Amino acid sequence: MNSTGLPRSSRTPRIALVGDRSPHVRSHVRVPVLLDALAERDGLVLDAYWIPTGDAEAPGAVRGFDAVWVLPGSPYASEAGALAAIRTAREEGIPFLGTCGGFQHALIEFARDVCGLERAAHAENDPAADPGDLLIAPLACSLVGHEGPVRVTPGSLAEKALGAERTTERYHCDYGPDSRHLDTLRAHGLRFTGADDEGGVRIAELPSHPFFLATLFQPELAGDGTRPHPLVRALATAATEHAGRD
Repeated sequence: MNSTGLPRSSRTPRIALVGDRSPHVRSHVRVPVLLDALAERDGLVLDAYWIPTGDAEAPGAVRGFDAVWVLPGSPYASEAGALAAIRTAREEGIPFLGTCGGFQHALIEFARDVCGLERAAHAENDPAADPGDLLIAPLACSLVGHEGPVRVTPGSLAEKALGAERTTERYHCDYGPDSRHLDTLRAHGLRFTGADDEGGVRIAELPSHPFFLATLFQPELAGDGTRPHPLVRALATAATEHAGRD
């Protein structure tokens, strides 16, 4: 056992950070700080690899990792790469976290590859798409720079990780899910377990998966980064458990 109470693995868990790394994206700048804090505060040491979305298009690009984190920073250089990484994590039971753009693309991937909505579109990536095909559409009110409450479903993965049924989170986005398609995603097993006070979806998870969580908000931006957000800590714990199975 290690200091976290988890089984000791013979190797350091490997996490794929999928996104087009930029010093201009605040969440990207925060990631090294969060990784250091996870190691120093929680004893959760991760071996992190940045994978640009273009590289993520290659077959098996994230196979063999113990966690996949699709980070903010859309529009991605390669939508196909982001979707491929999400699909691999979903199908192969690799712990997954998608934040902001990662949340949006997790819904797109699920709609296309599980629900059969092959034309499901993201308005930022495909502004000429038929409005009826838009799964991710412009928000009525921008959430860039916004901070607001999120109500979390009791008993959900998100609630267990957060340890609370209500939280306040930070956003930096202009796009979110179109409610017209959500019942189809629900019918195929995706669960929406967090919402704002108006009912807007903010968290999605997949109960049939060991750890599959996506948030429209950016947990990377919580505090100053020296105390990792509970959802980031939960991903690191899941990665450690995954590595311990080897």
